[in-house]
Amino acid sequence: MQEFDYDDVKRRMDGAIEVLKEELGGLRTGRASTSLLEPITVDAYGSSMPLNQVGTIGVPEPRMLTVNVWDKSMVKAVEKAIMESGLGLNPQTEGQMIRVPIPELNEERRTELTKVAAKYAEQARVAVRNVRQDAMNTLKRQEKDGEMSQDEHKAWSEDTQKQTDAHIKLIDDVLATKEAEIMQV
Repeated sequence: MQEFDYDDVKRRMDGAIEVLKEELGGLRTGRASTSLLEPITVDAYGSSMPLNQVGTIGVPEPRMLTVNVWDKSMVKAVEKAIMESGLGLNPQTEGQMIRVPIPELNEERRTELTKVAAKYAEQARVAVRNVRQDAMNTLKRQEKDGEMSQDEHKAWSEDTQKQTDAHIKLIDDVLATKEAEIMQV
């Protein structure tokens, strides 16, 4: 008889929140930071790779990022990935070095960034709900297969729903904090 793995459900929901925090860390609040470019993926060698696996990201000055691309043939792909990232950055290429000036944050740009943050938060909510759905399906199957009673199924379902609600609230709190940080002048 297989036991329902509630810890796995919680761990996977926590993982969605960790990913959200990483992605939000990449949203800038006016200063150059390597974490800004880390969520960007580049189409390289037939697959999608994180930017930091095709080049070195540096911060030579407060309003400038650089990407030193290791493979000359990847420069165009990296430049394209940065431009299409939705971060409003315009990279400038000099050989294998890509300079990424960080523009001042104006009101319009701040609003755009809060929309990007909201999009990341929604992806995290969807991930948490998918974990919940997966857990509920497992519970239904285990009850149907006679591996657990109706009462156990009901109890685990309620716990899973409580865990889901707590994680969704945490996502909303993380988002509200980041939005306040972005809108602060």
